[in-house]
Amino acid sequence: MNIVFMGTPDFARESLKALVENGHNIKLVITNPDRPKGRGMKMIPSEVKAYAIEKGLAVEQPTKIRKNEEIIEKIKDLNPDLICVVAYGKIIPKEILEIPKYGCVNVHGSLLPKYRGAAPIQWAVLNGDRETGITTMFMDEGMDTGDILLQEKVKIGDDETTGELWDKLATIGAELLIQTLKKIEDGTIQRKPQPDDFTLAPMLEKEIAKIDWNDKSAIEIKNLVRGLNPIMGAYSYINEKKIKFWKVDVIDLESNAKPGEVVLANDKRGLYIKAKDGVISIIEIQGENAKRMNIFEYLRGNNIEEGQLFN
Repeated sequence: MNIVFMGTPDFARESLKALVENGHNIKLVITNPDRPKGRGMKMIPSEVKAYAIEKGLAVEQPTKIRKNEEIIEKIKDLNPDLICVVAYGKIIPKEILEIPKYGCVNVHGSLLPKYRGAAPIQWAVLNGDRETGITTMFMDEGMDTGDILLQEKVKIGDDETTGELWDKLATIGAELLIQTLKKIEDGTIQRKPQPDDFTLAPMLEKEIAKIDWNDKSAIEIKNLVRGLNPIMGAYSYINEKKIKFWKVDVIDLESNAKPGEVVLANDKRGLYIKAKDGVISIIEIQGENAKRMNIFEYLRGNNIEEGQLFN
């Protein structure tokens, strides 16, 4: 099948790789422009671009896709059978959706109609869901509103992070895309309109990362920490220093301490902090201007005392 592929991060790279390895003809890869990264602000290509170049595929990196006549005409000239869109990061306009013979297929990281939007994987973890999955769908002009094609459910582990779930779903999404294309080619694909009830998964704002010890329960703090790992890390302050938490757990311990108060700080036993309705144990932490480390290593070099408050 002749395909134009649109995608950007490593999640999308897995789908592009699967298409190439299954013999599909990738006529063009469209991805976001290179971005500055690191202390030197060096321009870094997307994961999709890096793979496309490695495989000798044609690549375009428009800053915008809507009302971009050059890109629209280029796609028309290629006359693709299908456009595959995976985590591209931009809304695809009607002029492009109508070009391919079989339409545009999207790989989405949730069980639609739950979690329409930019951050479905993150919100599933943040909300403490026990299950999520992958949906392939035919795209329309709405945001993740098109007809559902195939879905595969995935269990979310109690300690699973967004990063771990992201990698798992990327692989499953690539496999489901290949299954979807086979059914489209042989004419056996079935379309299922989405129901009216849905939930949204908007982009994560930076403010979400600050832990509110007075408002959040122990399990909510754990879900926040694993939901923001490795994206930005949940954080709090102690002694006017910013501390990031990368891995925590909820422990069965009665405490009359205040929310945010250090219940235990010991380089042999660990660091326990009171939440609104329970106690969390810190497993992996990052001090201000420091690297990530396990809590015992951190406590051997940093002074935190019982009774101090995180705020």
